[in-house]
Amino acid sequence: MAEKIAINSVVQKYASIAEARKMSGLRLILGAIAVPGPWREACKGIFYVKKVPYVPVAAVGDDGTDRELIEWTAQSSAPVAIWNEERPRSTWIEQLYLAERLAANPPLIPASIEERTRMFGYANELCGENGLGWSKRLTMIHSTVSNPSTPDNVKGFWLKFGTKYGYSAGAAQAAPPRMIEILGLLDARLSQQGAKGSRFLVGDRLSALDIYWATFAALLRPLEPELCPMATGFRDFYSETNPAVIAALSPRLLEHRDFIYREYLELPVVF
Repeated sequence: MAEKIAINSVVQKYASIAEARKMSGLRLILGAIAVPGPWREACKGIFYVKKVPYVPVAAVGDDGTDRELIEWTAQSSAPVAIWNEERPRSTWIEQLYLAERLAANPPLIPASIEERTRMFGYANELCGENGLGWSKRLTMIHSTVSNPSTPDNVKGFWLKFGTKYGYSAGAAQAAPPRMIEILGLLDARLSQQGAKGSRFLVGDRLSALDIYWATFAALLRPLEPELCPMATGFRDFYSETNPAVIAALSPRLLEHRDFIYREYLELPVVF
């Protein structure tokens, strides 16, 4: 097994990619350690709720690069879910459907077609291209590469990272209004659901959408250090500073995040 990663006594062992390729069962390649990346935490959370055990796998190979990740999964991003000898699943929607197949209960995709299409539409606004996570990443990239004090090597890393998100100064400028629109949509949805007596974003029970919101909220306001002991240098980076976006992050949205974590997800967050 790879080296233990310890953060404030929260410890998890990561297999190397070479080790994981020899294993069976579920393996999750989880990417950056000690940072609550939203796609990573959503993937973990879905399998946690369904009580499907998995082996966490480091995304960087023994040579310190993503070469082994690309060889195994044909792409360079995490998380990736691999079940037995089946194809690697590197997108959020594939990972959700895999989880539903491996453990039918509790169901996280609504049976009703109306609720199902609504859930996937809202989830795409969080997880998909140009969604909340995507847009926040654009602003994070821009704040780094446009800062004159950023060292050239760090700026080069973030510019390369930005190619995954189609980064440009114009794209970053368009991102906050999209984030505000999405937050407003979710807040209105919670208000509508509350008026019906439901504590969930879709229907009257937990769905994947609730997990996606709870985990993607970390990009705007991370959980308290005792609940999410993330690497210190990233906490400020993850905390939203745009006043208009902060205003759109309503108390109702944060209360829902806290409810989902408290009742359904693993606390403290394990890295």
